[in-house]
Amino acid sequence: MVEKKAKIVIIGAGMAGLMAANKLYTAPGSQHLFDISVVEGGGRIGGRINTAEFMGERIEMGATWIHGIGGSPIYEIADRIGALNSDQPWECMDGYSGQSTTVAEGGVELSPATVDPISTLFKNLMDFAQGKIAGESNFLRQGNYDKLSVGAFLRRGLESYWLSKNGVTEVNGCGEWSQKALEEAIFAMYENNQRTYTSAGELSTLDFVAESEYQMFPGEEITIAKGYLSVIESIASVLPPGLVQLGKKVTKIEWNPESESRNIPTPVTLHFADGSHTSADHVIVTVSLGVLKAGTREDSALFNPPLPSFKTEAISRLGFGVVNKLFLRLSPPTNDGDNPKSINKFPCLNFVFHQPDSEFRRKRIPWWMRKTTTLQPIYQNSSILLSWFAGEEALQLEKLKDDEIINGVSTTISNFLIPRSQNENSESDSNGWSNGHRNQNDTVEFHFSQVLKSQWGSDPLFQGSYSYVAVGSSGEDLDAMAEPLPRTEESPKAPLLQILFAGEATHRTHYSTTHGAYFSGLREANRLLHHYNCI
Repeated sequence: MVEKKAKIVIIGAGMAGLMAANKLYTAPGSQHLFDISVVEGGGRIGGRINTAEFMGERIEMGATWIHGIGGSPIYEIADRIGALNSDQPWECMDGYSGQSTTVAEGGVELSPATVDPISTLFKNLMDFAQGKIAGESNFLRQGNYDKLSVGAFLRRGLESYWLSKNGVTEVNGCGEWSQKALEEAIFAMYENNQRTYTSAGELSTLDFVAESEYQMFPGEEITIAKGYLSVIESIASVLPPGLVQLGKKVTKIEWNPESESRNIPTPVTLHFADGSHTSADHVIVTVSLGVLKAGTREDSALFNPPLPSFKTEAISRLGFGVVNKLFLRLSPPTNDGDNPKSINKFPCLNFVFHQPDSEFRRKRIPWWMRKTTTLQPIYQNSSILLSWFAGEEALQLEKLKDDEIINGVSTTISNFLIPRSQNENSESDSNGWSNGHRNQNDTVEFHFSQVLKSQWGSDPLFQGSYSYVAVGSSGEDLDAMAEPLPRTEESPKAPLLQILFAGEATHRTHYSTTHGAYFSGLREANRLLHHYNCI
């Protein structure tokens, strides 16, 4: 008599889901034990990895970086399949090796002497928060960090920095900017950059204590020449045709925590948006934390019966933010005789905005641009520019029409890149450029012709970008996210491992990353293999 195969359904064909499927399918003897399928609500594999093309350039709409190459499984796969090199240039191929230009609102080009001390201060504060360095100042050594946010910690650090300076005189030649206002605005630029790293809309919501648990691999951070999707395709390549089913959006997961018998056949039933359903012995849920948050609200019925309180409370407490990328195509120069009206060479531009209480804020600059930190070519001299948005600004970006985006970005640039003949306040004149423009008397403008933006917040299959440990939550909540259901102590007679959870938001030290998702998919596959004595 042939023993029935255990049916395993994996929800989601992103990094976690495909890695789980890869491990289960390739484990020795597993094809005689398991009936495996992956159901994906969208029309493509990859999840929050989405390599695309824009105006002939390969770009990443989602995951972009390998965060440290030392020991990273993502790097190892990309290296093995030859995806790290290409004859064609690619997004952030050299981290953009061109000279960075930092400009304050009103066209004040800032010298390294102004920017570097604040840059060093911010880096040292974040290194301390992340456990990379010990505290050397009284402020760092004597701090009480319980229930403190990263945002509050950073602001304490800035205040301590000012106190240590004992009132240095104002910088001359910066017009409307005082030295303290400049320092605070530069500090805010780095804070806003940190928002895109963490996905926290405000750093005041990011837990300080948990920050030191987050781990990165050593070595440089790089992008993938042939696209992040090449790694996903490599992982999926071992799976036979038909194992991954696209367009199968799950609308309800029914499970049996109260069953009195472990012999109940296929205790989990999945219902799909197309009206079909399927049963399984085990389901690995790899949907985003944003989808879980929506699916565990009182007005939702994704899980029936509802998930236990330890699981829903962890889902509720953890943070899940929105980060979006904006790509703009720089129009080719238009010439009027010998006078170029547009220069098709854009600087790596860092924005230093006036703070909300400043009387000098330019009213024409739209609010959704004011926490943007950079606008730069995707590689040196490319005509495609990239900027990052987080939080409410990222959500607003999704709602805007292309012409509104172009007008907003153009207006912002016009208040930063001012020809030197019209601006006597710049601190730097080192390279023949005036705030990214050639040193000439006529007005020079940049024009944009095409827009492409990611929209992770409004996509119902994701409802955001990646997770963070919010104030009020902890690493223990990430561990709770990874616990399978039902718990043995709560349902001693029910079938085991009915629902398993994977995805970046289930990894305590590598949350928010593709390698965290990779590890979580591997973890849940190994859990099932152990259960069936395959390891």
